[in-house]
Amino acid sequence: METSYLLILAILLGCLATTVPVFMALFFTGTVGLVYLIGIDPQIVIEVLYRSMDKFALIVVMFFVLCGNIMTTGSIVEKLIKTANVLVGFLPGGLAMAGVLACGFFGAISGSTVATVVAIGGFMIPALIQNDYDERFSVGIMTTAPILGVIIPPSIAMILYAMVSNDALEALFLTGFIPGILIMIAMSVYAYLVCKKRGMKTTERPSMKEALAVMKESVWALFLPVLIFGGIYSGMFTANEAAVVACFYAFLVEIFIHKSMKLQQVKKVIVSSAVTSATLLIIVAGASVFGEYLTFEQIPNKIANAVVNSISSPWVFLLSVNLLLLLIGMFMDIISATLILTPIFLPLLSKFGIDTMHFGLLMTINLGIGYCTPPLGVSLYISGATVDRDLLYVSRAVMPFLLIQIAILLVLTFWPDLVLLLPRWVYG
Repeated sequence: METSYLLILAILLGCLATTVPVFMALFFTGTVGLVYLIGIDPQIVIEVLYRSMDKFALIVVMFFVLCGNIMTTGSIVEKLIKTANVLVGFLPGGLAMAGVLACGFFGAISGSTVATVVAIGGFMIPALIQNDYDERFSVGIMTTAPILGVIIPPSIAMILYAMVSNDALEALFLTGFIPGILIMIAMSVYAYLVCKKRGMKTTERPSMKEALAVMKESVWALFLPVLIFGGIYSGMFTANEAAVVACFYAFLVEIFIHKSMKLQQVKKVIVSSAVTSATLLIIVAGASVFGEYLTFEQIPNKIANAVVNSISSPWVFLLSVNLLLLLIGMFMDIISATLILTPIFLPLLSKFGIDTMHFGLLMTINLGIGYCTPPLGVSLYISGATVDRDLLYVSRAVMPFLLIQIAILLVLTFWPDLVLLLPRWVYG
């Protein structure tokens, strides 16, 4: 390894170890590499920053962030939870299963794991504990189920992956449905078996009249994911346009139909969403400078050649990448990791005959699991704050559910046809 590469690696790891913000660590490391090691004009760094944020695909991220904030402020989240509860709440472990389904519903609109943890987990963890569910079980299931926010479309991570890989976003979205459903089923079955074994009391099964009343009350909330995906895959509008339509619809429903949001709150929601979006843009900008250094040095191609020379089987390669991504997810957020690692891995995929959309789904799940792994898993800290527990307690609580998700990840790794079933069916 060249001395310059070791220097860049030392600078990056040193910045991260001293708790320098990730975007600053990436920007500073990339700038040192471009300006001082390669000798590029510093003005090019400014051009890279501008180009990285001047991308139409980022609009969809901003509007889905806004849509998630609208739902969190209004009553759509509450109605999604009510609907999930009326569907499975009467079963052993039904309330926990309802929480998992609610994460799926919310993920089908927000595209964010953190938003799902805050909106669903913040409501469901206290509700589960109040209904005599074991605290550790409650924390574990509602910390890990929000991974559905980045798997079930729309997914902010998938949007950024498609931006780098040039895959069709609508087709990439389709890879997330079957894995998301598998995770929901597996976690719900586990909740059912655990609660039945512990002899948890069940609630009375709602009558058809009561179920229809809840569904009628929630119809406007349930129509939102139908509007998004129905519009995208019917050809009425693109994924970018779907995000705007979803925001307009959510505002309309919360202000004029549910009347759970006041006009005075609109400004606060928009400003909060703008701050979140700006944070994402800053990360994109910092990662783009570091990525530009990698491109100038042709590091992705050098890594590709080294890997191909040492690994011959695509399955061994995918298994190795899974382990690497799980490890990286422990220390880096999904946005930064996607933007940095995608250009490195893309040259390898064609050499091993791996579909880029299959790999994009695997990367999303691996890094999504990172939200629930110590030491830097954001979901762990959010759930820990909800029940006033430390990191060690929450880390132990999530272990059974992480094992379930990793088992499904392995199935998806070695069964690519399952992941690509819907994209091939819809687009051929």
